[in-house]
Amino acid sequence: MKPELPAGQAGWKRLLNYQSIVKQVPFFLFLALLAVVYIFNGHYADKTIRKINRTAREVKELKYEYIAVKSKVMYQSKQSELVKVVEPLGLKELEQSPVVLKEVE
Repeated sequence: MKPELPAGQAGWKRLLNYQSIVKQVPFFLFLALLAVVYIFNGHYADKTIRKINRTAREVKELKYEYIAVKSKVMYQSKQSELVKVVEPLGLKELEQSPVVLKEVE
């Protein structure tokens, strides 16, 4: 006569037979697929974060460049600087105000 096993141990025997393991194969494949998707998602998030940081660094550098160029243009567009630049070309600053031409009717 076989000794009777407690209910918890009898359940383990039932779970470890070949047919029950074969029935669980699709579930294990699903778990493997989820693991692959989880790993891919982690790598993709890291890549995206690196790309965002690189873009932020480029924006910061371009902002500094913009400020430098803007200040240079503002300095060079002052009237005294323009006079210095066009003097070698033979152009001189007007000493009189320009004449306004009006159309005669």
